Amino acid sequence: MNFDGQVCRVLHEEHRANLDLLGKVEQALGRAPRYDAALAGLIGQFARALEQDIERHFRFEEESLFPLMADAGDGDMAALLVEEHEAIREVAAELLPLARAAAAGPVDDAGWAALRRNALELVERQVAHIQKETMALLPLLADLLDEETDRELAFGYASL
Repeated sequence: MNFDGQVCRVLHEEHRANLDLLGKVEQALGRAPRYDAALAGLIGQFARALEQDIERHFRFEEESLFPLMADAGDGDMAALLVEEHEAIREVAAELLPLARAAAAGPVDDAGWAALRRNALELVERQVAHIQKETMALLPLLADLLDEETDRELAFGYASL
Protein backbone atom coordinates (compact mmCIF):
# COMPACT_ATOMS: atom_id res chain seq x y z
CA MET A 1 0.00 0.00 0.00
CA ASN A 2 1.09 3.54 -0.63
CA PHE A 3 0.58 6.08 2.15
CA ASP A 4 1.37 9.70 1.41
CA GLY A 5 1.06 11.14 4.93
CA GLN A 6 4.02 11.06 7.29
CA VAL A 7 2.13 9.42 10.16
CA CYS A 8 0.71 6.66 7.97
CA ARG A 9 4.08 6.06 6.33
CA VAL A 10 5.92 5.80 9.67
CA LEU A 11 3.30 3.49 11.20
CA HIS A 12 3.27 1.35 8.06
CA GLU A 13 7.07 1.05 8.12
CA GLU A 14 6.97 0.06 11.80
CA HIS A 15 4.28 -2.51 11.03
CA ARG A 16 6.40 -4.03 8.25
CA ALA A 17 9.49 -4.20 10.48
CA ASN A 18 7.44 -5.73 13.28
CA LEU A 19 5.92 -8.32 10.93
CA ASP A 20 9.41 -9.24 9.75
CA LEU A 21 10.63 -9.75 13.31
CA LEU A 22 7.47 -11.64 14.31
CA GLY A 23 7.90 -13.97 11.32
CA LYS A 24 11.50 -14.73 12.31
CA VAL A 25 10.48 -15.37 15.92
CA GLU A 26 7.61 -17.64 14.89
CA GLN A 27 9.82 -19.70 12.58
CA ALA A 28 12.68 -19.97 15.04
CA LEU A 29 10.57 -20.90 18.05
CA GLY A 30 8.43 -23.27 16.02
CA ARG A 31 11.55 -25.27 15.15
CA ALA A 32 13.21 -25.20 18.58
CA PRO A 33 11.56 -27.55 21.08
CA ARG A 34 14.34 -26.75 23.60
CA TYR A 35 16.45 -23.73 24.42
CA ASP A 36 19.06 -23.07 21.77
CA ALA A 37 21.83 -20.56 22.51
CA ALA A 38 21.90 -19.65 18.81
CA LEU A 39 18.49 -17.97 19.32
CA ALA A 40 19.64 -15.65 22.11
CA GLY A 41 20.26 -12.72 19.75
CA LEU A 42 16.87 -13.01 18.10
CA ILE A 43 15.13 -13.38 21.45
CA GLY A 44 17.01 -10.32 22.73
CA GLN A 45 15.86 -8.33 19.71
CA PHE A 46 12.32 -9.53 20.33
CA ALA A 47 12.52 -8.51 24.00
CA ARG A 48 13.72 -5.01 23.04
CA ALA A 49 10.82 -4.69 20.60
CA LEU A 50 8.40 -5.67 23.37
CA GLU A 51 9.95 -3.14 25.76
CA GLN A 52 10.20 -0.19 23.44
CA ASP A 53 8.36 -0.41 20.17
CA ILE A 54 5.02 -1.84 21.25
CA GLU A 55 4.49 0.57 24.13
CA ARG A 56 5.65 3.64 22.22
CA HIS A 57 3.59 2.73 19.15
CA PHE A 58 0.46 1.86 21.17
CA ARG A 59 0.72 4.96 23.36
CA PHE A 60 0.98 7.22 20.32
CA GLU A 61 -2.06 5.65 18.70
CA GLU A 62 -4.11 5.75 21.90
CA GLU A 63 -3.20 9.29 22.92
CA SER A 64 -2.90 11.00 19.55
CA LEU A 65 -4.80 9.09 16.86
CA PHE A 66 -7.72 7.29 18.46
CA PRO A 67 -9.24 10.48 19.93
CA LEU A 68 -9.22 11.97 16.42
CA MET A 69 -10.94 8.85 15.13
CA ALA A 70 -13.58 9.04 17.85
CA ASP A 71 -14.19 12.71 17.06
CA ALA A 72 -14.67 11.77 13.40
CA GLY A 73 -17.26 9.12 14.29
CA ASP A 74 -15.02 6.06 14.31
CA GLY A 75 -14.96 5.55 18.07
CA ASP A 76 -16.00 1.90 17.80
CA MET A 77 -12.94 1.10 15.71
CA ALA A 78 -10.71 3.02 18.13
CA ALA A 79 -12.22 1.15 21.10
CA LEU A 80 -11.64 -2.21 19.40
CA LEU A 81 -8.01 -1.35 18.71
CA VAL A 82 -7.53 -0.27 22.35
CA GLU A 83 -8.96 -3.63 23.51
CA GLU A 84 -6.47 -5.41 21.26
CA HIS A 85 -3.63 -3.26 22.61
CA GLU A 86 -4.60 -4.27 26.15
CA ALA A 87 -4.67 -7.97 25.26
CA ILE A 88 -1.27 -7.70 23.55
CA ARG A 89 0.18 -5.82 26.53
CA GLU A 90 -1.01 -8.59 28.89
CA VAL A 91 0.74 -11.28 26.86
CA ALA A 92 3.83 -9.09 26.47
CA ALA A 93 4.00 -8.48 30.24
CA GLU A 94 4.12 -12.22 30.88
CA LEU A 95 6.47 -12.85 27.98
CA LEU A 96 9.03 -10.12 28.58
CA PRO A 97 10.74 -11.61 31.68
CA LEU A 98 10.92 -14.98 29.92
CA ALA A 99 12.43 -13.42 26.81
CA ARG A 100 14.96 -11.43 28.84
CA ALA A 101 16.01 -14.60 30.66
CA ALA A 102 16.36 -16.60 27.43
CA ALA A 103 18.33 -13.78 25.79
CA ALA A 104 20.74 -13.75 28.75
CA GLY A 105 21.39 -17.48 28.81
CA PRO A 106 19.97 -20.97 29.10
CA VAL A 107 16.50 -21.50 30.54
CA ASP A 108 15.01 -24.74 31.77
CA ASP A 109 12.47 -26.74 29.76
CA ALA A 110 9.49 -25.27 31.64
CA GLY A 111 10.72 -21.71 31.03
CA TRP A 112 11.35 -22.46 27.38
CA ALA A 113 7.88 -23.98 26.97
CA ALA A 114 6.31 -20.90 28.58
CA LEU A 115 8.39 -18.60 26.37
CA ARG A 116 7.38 -20.45 23.21
CA ARG A 117 3.70 -20.58 24.15
CA ASN A 118 3.51 -16.88 25.02
CA ALA A 119 5.66 -15.76 22.10
CA LEU A 120 3.56 -17.67 19.60
CA GLU A 121 0.38 -16.24 21.13
CA LEU A 122 1.81 -12.75 20.92
CA VAL A 123 2.84 -13.31 17.30
CA GLU A 124 -0.68 -14.42 16.41
CA ARG A 125 -2.34 -11.48 18.17
CA GLN A 126 0.14 -8.92 16.87
CA VAL A 127 -0.02 -10.08 13.25
CA ALA A 128 -3.84 -9.95 13.26
CA HIS A 129 -3.74 -6.53 14.89
CA ILE A 130 -1.25 -5.15 12.39
CA GLN A 131 -3.33 -6.46 9.50
CA LYS A 132 -6.40 -4.74 10.93
CA GLU A 133 -4.55 -1.47 11.34
CA THR A 134 -3.09 -1.68 7.84
CA MET A 135 -6.45 -2.37 6.24
CA ALA A 136 -8.64 -0.07 8.35
CA LEU A 137 -6.72 2.40 10.52
CA LEU A 138 -4.14 3.67 8.05
CA PRO A 139 -6.59 4.36 5.19
CA LEU A 140 -8.88 6.12 7.67
CA LEU A 141 -6.01 8.28 8.91
CA ALA A 142 -4.96 9.06 5.36
CA ASP A 143 -8.41 10.57 4.80
CA LEU A 144 -8.69 12.16 8.25
CA LEU A 145 -5.36 13.96 8.68
CA ASP A 146 -4.73 17.23 6.89
CA GLU A 147 -1.15 18.13 6.02
CA GLU A 148 -0.55 20.34 9.07
CA THR A 149 -2.02 17.88 11.57
CA ASP A 150 -0.08 15.05 9.94
CA ARG A 151 3.17 17.00 10.26
CA GLU A 152 2.51 17.93 13.92
CA LEU A 153 1.64 14.36 14.84
CA ALA A 154 4.68 12.98 13.02
CA PHE A 155 6.99 15.37 14.88
CA GLY A 156 5.29 14.51 18.16
CA TYR A 157 5.71 10.81 17.54
CA ALA A 158 9.36 11.22 16.61
CA SER A 159 9.98 12.91 19.95
CA LEU A 160 8.45 10.09 22.05
